[in-house]
Amino acid sequence: MKTKEQKQAIIEKAESIEGQSLVNHLDSGLPRWLIEAAFVCYLLQAAINWSPLMHWMNGAHLSWVRAIIQTFGALVMYYGLLQGMKPLYRPLTVWWWLVIALNLAGFLAELIPVLMYSVGLPVAVSLMLVYLPLGSAIIYNYRGKLRMVGLWMVLYILISSIIPVVSFLIVGPDSGLANLPMEIPTIAVIVIYAWMQRRVLI
Repeated sequence: MKTKEQKQAIIEKAESIEGQSLVNHLDSGLPRWLIEAAFVCYLLQAAINWSPLMHWMNGAHLSWVRAIIQTFGALVMYYGLLQGMKPLYRPLTVWWWLVIALNLAGFLAELIPVLMYSVGLPVAVSLMLVYLPLGSAIIYNYRGKLRMVGLWMVLYILISSIIPVVSFLIVGPDSGLANLPMEIPTIAVIVIYAWMQRRVLI
């Protein structure tokens, strides 16, 4: 039979673990203006995810602008999350570095069309294989605002990867109002995911 002291020690240990898992803010060490700039890039990414604007940018040979916008926002936020999670009991550092490396690979593939044809699909598949376990690990290990980052990371990669394929199969390559119901979730999930990252870093 447990003594009173043993029961108290168990309670204190449980409270300590619970306290470690509740994370509502991460100190990334990044200046606020840089985080806000990354958030604005996410909003721009959401806007150019609308297919008519995306097709216009491709036609105007501005895919490099899209690549910079998409990569800058993600890299700043992910580096901030990586730095902020270092003091936590499960920092998931290797996973964050994998995400950062794959986003850089995607940036190069976007800039160089030859690379896009050869490594574009492997990078996209690899991103899904990294985002899903990383997001799931965050959901499992933490509570509070950080858990919401993990949840929306999972939703972000699933919606961004699956809906465009479904849209192409149902509507076809043409964009317009017929494609709008498919595009709204992909645009909305980027904004929400960006907001979740911003609020845990600021």
